[in-house]
Amino acid sequence: MPLYAEQTFKGLDYTQVPLSPSEYEQCTFEQCNFSGLDLRGNNFENCTFKNCDLSNTKVPDVSFQQVRFEHCKMLGIHFHASNPFLLEFIFSGCQLDYCSFYNLKIKKSKFINCRLLETDFTKADLTGSDFQGSDLSGTTFDQTTAEKVDFRNAIHYSIDPEINRIKGARFDLDGLPGLLGRYGIKIG
Repeated sequence: MPLYAEQTFKGLDYTQVPLSPSEYEQCTFEQCNFSGLDLRGNNFENCTFKNCDLSNTKVPDVSFQQVRFEHCKMLGIHFHASNPFLLEFIFSGCQLDYCSFYNLKIKKSKFINCRLLETDFTKADLTGSDFQGSDLSGTTFDQTTAEKVDFRNAIHYSIDPEINRIKGARFDLDGLPGLLGRYGIKIG
């Protein structure tokens, strides 16, 4: 399997010339189009994706170790199919609508100023993660471990404290409706 290290790939349309299974270490992908591709067989370690379109990519057994996504469009990705070994993400300013992180252990992941509409975190372990400034409209938290998660400045979330573990999580006062919604309590 080819190895690429410390390289920058800019403005490439991988829908025209598909990405062959490779290992990428400390590489940067800028303004690249991966939309709809099957990335199976690729390993990304300490890589950064900037302003890329990864919508509807298939990621079965793909390794994402310490991978950073900045201002990327990432609709409908089933991250739960990726390789769970040393899985670690940082998302900043990304659009992650309709993605699935079902049953993943992604402790200390960062979702800063992201849009996560209808995203699924069912049974995920998010311990110590950060969702500051993110829009979580319709996002599912069901049997999720969200202990010590930072939800400050996040909006439109609904988290049932009776079916999710939220000990030590941080919320703004404006977020109370997202925690108490199931009780029919009106705040304000």
